[in-house]
Amino acid sequence: MVSRPPPRFVVRRHDDVSAKRLQLWLAAAWIGSLLVTGLLVGLLSHHADPVAVDHRQQRALNAQIENLKQQLANAQRDAQVNDVATKSLRVTLTQREEEISGLRANLGFYSRLVGGDTQHQGLKLQEAKLEPISGSHGWNLMLSLMQAAKRNDEITGTVTVSVEGLRDNKVVQLDWAALGNVAEKDGLPFRLMYFEQLHGTIVLPANFRPMRLHIGIQSAGEASVMQTVSWEDALSGNIITAQGDHDAQP
Repeated sequence: MVSRPPPRFVVRRHDDVSAKRLQLWLAAAWIGSLLVTGLLVGLLSHHADPVAVDHRQQRALNAQIENLKQQLANAQRDAQVNDVATKSLRVTLTQREEEISGLRANLGFYSRLVGGDTQHQGLKLQEAKLEPISGSHGWNLMLSLMQAAKRNDEITGTVTVSVEGLRDNKVVQLDWAALGNVAEKDGLPFRLMYFEQLHGTIVLPANFRPMRLHIGIQSAGEASVMQTVSWEDALSGNIITAQGDHDAQP
């Protein structure tokens, strides 16, 4: 019997089960990789979201802060503008009041000067003004005298001043001799046709608080004029509205 050589090709049955197992493992590995990737993305997203939220909130807060700062700056500018406008208005009103006061004073002065005030046609104290002398208890005193222009005669005389006030809680009155210059012990002399300004200096004791000025005007051949002026009015230098005054009549 003749022996056969071994065949060159061997035919074996295909293993379907192994192929399916391989496919299942590949599919499982792919699904697992997807799951792992999903978990990683989820973890990263979980950790990244608060940071992003914090950034968004911070940006929103910064925007609100900038908005509030701008509103505050606008309000401050408006307040400054209103303050400047208010101060300017107050200055203007003060100037207008001073102008009106001056016009009224001038009107009263010229009315008396031309004899328009029939009740006060005699010699009259028009103004009294006090100014402190720095570093002392002395005061500069200015008095304005006038008479109606209907009188064409010259008047001469003297003016004396006494100061009423408190000393040691008592009301006292210092006469001209205790206040005035030794060279003018008889008073401030005047000579006028229509009006004149007199200037003098008075010195008050250190423990004396002045309240009123009593001004006496004595002209030759006529009755004296006595007028009382408050110390505050004399400090302001306003035109006198005297108390208890009696004009000298022709």
